[in-house]
Amino acid sequence: MRDVIYVGGAWADSSATATIDVINPANEQVIDRIPEGAAADVDRAVAQACRARRDWEATTPEERAAYLRAILTGIEARRDDLARIITTDLGAPYALAQKAHVGTPIAVLTAVIDLLETYDFAGERCGNSVIVREPVGVVGAITPWNYPLHQVVAKVGPALAAGCTVVLKPSEVAPLAAYALADIIDEAGLPPGVFNLVAGTGPVVGEAIAAHEDVDMVSFTGSTRAGRRVAELAAASVKRVALELGGKSPNLILPDADLPQAVKVGVAKAFVNAGQTCNALSRMLVPRALYDEAVALAAKAAERHTPGDPFEEGTRLGPLASRAQLDRVRDYIDTGVEEGARLVTGGAESSLRPGYHVPPTVFADVTPSMTIAREEIFGPVLSILAYDSEDEAVRIANDTPYGLAAAVWSADRDHAVAVARRIKAGQVDINGGRFNPSAPFGGYKRSGLGRELGRYGLEEFLEVKSLQF
Repeated sequence: MRDVIYVGGAWADSSATATIDVINPANEQVIDRIPEGAAADVDRAVAQACRARRDWEATTPEERAAYLRAILTGIEARRDDLARIITTDLGAPYALAQKAHVGTPIAVLTAVIDLLETYDFAGERCGNSVIVREPVGVVGAITPWNYPLHQVVAKVGPALAAGCTVVLKPSEVAPLAAYALADIIDEAGLPPGVFNLVAGTGPVVGEAIAAHEDVDMVSFTGSTRAGRRVAELAAASVKRVALELGGKSPNLILPDADLPQAVKVGVAKAFVNAGQTCNALSRMLVPRALYDEAVALAAKAAERHTPGDPFEEGTRLGPLASRAQLDRVRDYIDTGVEEGARLVTGGAESSLRPGYHVPPTVFADVTPSMTIAREEIFGPVLSILAYDSEDEAVRIANDTPYGLAAAVWSADRDHAVAVARRIKAGQVDINGGRFNPSAPFGGYKRSGLGRELGRYGLEEFLEVKSLQF
């Protein structure tokens, strides 16, 4: 049982006596327990991070890169084990866990190490000034359950690379990959206090981190509602805040696009990780003349996302992460039907028992004002909307409080780029563009503040100072 926290370079008992059950969402069995966590745990971890801060800031980029390389080696050595942990803890199909849940953080950490070898912390000149960049200090990292290793690495990697010390609170829903990473970091010999892990709930441990006077920055990924609370608590001490929040991302298919390919990829990017992805392409925008064909293609593509046991070969859609998430997604599906959307395939109920399963679900005849077109569902639910002109398509794409991601499809690449520039989102895929671990990721509007990954992600953890001569 992992009913401990990691503080000052060692595993230790939590101040909290209560524990939280970790449940396998595929069979609803308790597989582990973690501490419920307490503000006193955060105080201990922050104190250790403060003690370690001065020496860690003084390390060279080359020294920090060597530590990160050791962590990367540890992740690579435990790749299969980490994938099994994530499949058991989260419910992600094993092949997806290997490729995305472990493969992506490996790519991200590799990119961070490569960046450290070239990044200029102290040599940029501006007239009679030299611009230097220094670590922001102690970073509180609060991560979600949907990508329980990647989201940790995307924060901890660049924070350590910048010279910051870290206090991590992983999600209590799927915490075991973060615990495994803490073991890897311990084996890599990171100096005590540079990295700390405190388990617990958001209202207790997360809020204690966000409000702590000695935490210099909070990097949070999660819901927009929780992000507002983090920002509110952080404001009292005017600490820096980076927020990666929700999304309702449009997949805009233009009339000249390869429709079968655009629909196939769009469905896959809506349903990946059982739709529990902040940048999931959950709204498909299709020209009215092609609408019926697109709906038929989407239904056929959705039915290929076979739900089942995440360890079974051929399963493409695992369970949702928790009972709460299952109830949430079912409620949205029921709302879609009540508001007049046409259920093409799927629905709220699954024949699979036990487990938190929802079948791949496609809605047609969706209008922009419907709840399922406006709110983040975070499940395998796709809404297909029709448009009559390009301007209308762009208006529908932007008619959302979110702005995290989008996609545009066209036979004319330059035209696709021109349309992509009109969409208010932090990242837009053109004709199925591939993930780039060095490109900035983050959103407009209520999708958050700041960026992760690459140079822009590193600079979130750096202060800028000018020296005048």
